[in-house]
Amino acid sequence: MYGLVSIRDVAKQAGVAISTVSKVLNHYPNVSEETRRKVNAAIAELDFVPNTIASALSSKKTGRTALVLDVNRHPQTVDEIPMQYIIGAINMAKEMGIDIITVFFTMIAEMTVDEMTRYFQSQGIEGLVICGLSKDDLTLRELVEGGKFKSVLIDAPGVDRNTSSIHIDNEKAQYEVAKKFLGEKVYKKILYLSGKKNGYVSEERLNGMKRLAEELGLRVLVRNGNFSELEARKLTMQYAQGKDAIICASDMMAIGAMKALIDMDIYRPVCGFDGVSLMGYAGKQMHTVRQDFQRIAASAVEELSRLMEGESGQDIIVPHKLIRIQYLDVIS
Repeated sequence: MYGLVSIRDVAKQAGVAISTVSKVLNHYPNVSEETRRKVNAAIAELDFVPNTIASALSSKKTGRTALVLDVNRHPQTVDEIPMQYIIGAINMAKEMGIDIITVFFTMIAEMTVDEMTRYFQSQGIEGLVICGLSKDDLTLRELVEGGKFKSVLIDAPGVDRNTSSIHIDNEKAQYEVAKKFLGEKVYKKILYLSGKKNGYVSEERLNGMKRLAEELGLRVLVRNGNFSELEARKLTMQYAQGKDAIICASDMMAIGAMKALIDMDIYRPVCGFDGVSLMGYAGKQMHTVRQDFQRIAASAVEELSRLMEGESGQDIIVPHKLIRIQYLDVIS
């Protein structure tokens, strides 16, 4: 059966889920020895060769999936986060023998629900991994809630029989990084640059900042920077003079804020969020929250496979890490 066996065949032979086979192939520690033995026996019996997407396609046993991305948040810079999502999703899809395509929000933005449905069905799509869904994306939300496609939402709520959500605890992460950033310093007047209006992530991070402000008695001026380096630069030029520190809901906005401060020839400490590598080139150390975007996307593909096997949706919270990023972190 060489060249014709998919990961689904191995899962069926071993009597386990596809995601379990993937975990065995990737040497995950949280798999019992008995399960590992059954999977390895099935692999040997079927002569399965991992990482061969062609075999999955030729067997015609795998549903096609789409990675749906919003890549228009940072028009001034290379958009690192969506690229990390793409790499993580494609690598996991290859490992699991799943055919995956990439679809950008702009490609479906003007479609009705019926048109979206026909579009995805014409591509043979059975499942969706959606990154960047906001409260304004009403048609796409309606498509998800219609249940015709199994869906995993990255950084957006919505769990039902056909839909899972995967995300960090954004409120907690914003609270923690801002608290660590402020430390014991007497910073009381804060400029907080929030993200996208009507964005789920932006709202959660703002709630974390509000909680800390109430706890520490901070005076916080909130402005929407729309995750834009340019917009953050403008807002910093306008408001930073009378503030003690600047806390940003993304690293890109933090970079914009730092550039503005340099031009203004004043010093204000700046805090970011996301842990993108571009932060290392900003010239200064900066507190931020690191997310493993590749791992998140890979987990979303695994979760989608579980849904496509008939399991119900669930809310998945993945870990985050507080770091101070600098140039040496990027080049080392």
